[in-house]
Amino acid sequence: MDYQYPISYDWNTNEIVDVVRFFETIEHAYEKGIEKEKLMAAYRVFKKIVPSKAEEKKLCKEFEEISGYSSYHTVKKAKEAITNDAFIKM
Repeated sequence: MDYQYPISYDWNTNEIVDVVRFFETIEHAYEKGIEKEKLMAAYRVFKKIVPSKAEEKKLCKEFEEISGYSSYHTVKKAKEAITNDAFIKM
């Protein structure tokens, strides 16, 4: 990884760690694959920190531009998976 994660300076340290953890789960889905429940758990925590749809889109777009990984498509694929024990591989 040769890039920085998009963060807000309004967040505390724990929130920054949780947002970075979410983006790491997206990376993992692309690079190795990840269990749906792990991805969705990280997304739920992310949404508590970033409840605004507009801010979520902004951060995810920034992340996609620097990494090439789409948070939107990854979460969408996880939501469409039928079982909770599904394995998400992008």
